[in-house]
Amino acid sequence: MAKAKIIPGSAKASRRKSRKKASAIQARRKKEFLYRGYTMEELLEMPFDEVLMLMPSRSRRTYLRGLNHEQQMLFDNLMTAEEGQIVRTHRKDLPIVPQFVGKIVSVYNGKEFKEVEVKPEMIGHFVGEFVLTRKVPQHSGPGVGATRSSKFMPLK
Repeated sequence: MAKAKIIPGSAKASRRKSRKKASAIQARRKKEFLYRGYTMEELLEMPFDEVLMLMPSRSRRTYLRGLNHEQQMLFDNLMTAEEGQIVRTHRKDLPIVPQFVGKIVSVYNGKEFKEVEVKPEMIGHFVGEFVLTRKVPQHSGPGVGATRSSKFMPLK
């Protein structure tokens, strides 16, 4: 008599396995960037005045009041810069517009120039927000005499 081949696992286990497989995280597809409901292509096709109306009030006000000479020079340099070309500046107070996306700005932080690649998420923010001007202090252990217990440490 030939024995029937027994398949391991029950129907319940196979259903659980299929549910687990379905709920597993699928490969995440990149979400399309939207700025206030508009895609990058739509923002680039819009007139500059309409783009300004979408930006936060402080950034909008900077452009509506008019840029000063240094800001205007940086704006023109960024508009004419090619992909991959680095634009160096000391100005940190220029709001980022959609036309700057993909450009590289090298901003002076008071000691050295830091390169910043402009990404779509930066629209409406100022260039200087992405360059730190202060260094975080790095503390080591306490020195001799810094605490009461260190008074009794043997000196080498």
